[in-house]
Amino acid sequence: MKNKLESEEVMELKLLSSSHGAGEDDETSLAGLAGGLCFDFNRLSEHLFLVGTEEGRIHKCSKAFSGQYLETYEGHSMAVYTVRWNPFHPKIFLSASADWTVKMWDHTVRLPVMSFDLGQAIGDVAWAPYASTTFVAITSDGPAAPTSGVVHLYDLSVNRNERICEQKVVKRAKLTHVAFNPVEPILIVGDDRGGINTLKLSPNLRKGVVRTEETDPNKTDEDLQIDKMNKLLEMVTETKEA
Repeated sequence: MKNKLESEEVMELKLLSSSHGAGEDDETSLAGLAGGLCFDFNRLSEHLFLVGTEEGRIHKCSKAFSGQYLETYEGHSMAVYTVRWNPFHPKIFLSASADWTVKMWDHTVRLPVMSFDLGQAIGDVAWAPYASTTFVAITSDGPAAPTSGVVHLYDLSVNRNERICEQKVVKRAKLTHVAFNPVEPILIVGDDRGGINTLKLSPNLRKGVVRTEETDPNKTDEDLQIDKMNKLLEMVTETKEA
């Protein structure tokens, strides 16, 4: 049997009803099966994984508890196409939806930490492997050009509100997937016509760890990336409370 792949059922996705009446428990609110569209396992806590659904909900699950969700996040109004754990910070993840938004979440909080409206349905999203606060998303070029594809790059340590780069990639195709090369400063973008497009990031778009005289020499690059994200989270929290 060594030359054969076998599947293992991790969880059956159950559809939560939209009505939550007083006194109802979780068992009585289940109504059928949910449509899962995407999933991602946590790199540091391998038992944890996220599932995005057609209904717009995101479920946090564990391989150790296959009968129930650990948490359900309700922030999207349409299908969730992609969920991605941050490669550095164990609590943070991104989601991309047909409702035109990318949302950043802390998995210990039910509401999104940040939300970005890109004005078009988002096909995919990916974190950069060199910075904890950088990600890309792909969309069409707007209603006037629904079959063209655009890559949007955000660096939240530079600008928390706007993308720092926007690049049209194709004219007669819809972008479907995006991925970073883990070593080289290259993006790979796939489209619905079978094309694979490569983009090279300019130096100002691929800033990693910057060490100064004040940087603690005992901290690793990964520690500094976590600190970078924590600083962003603190700033966002302070802005919301102000």
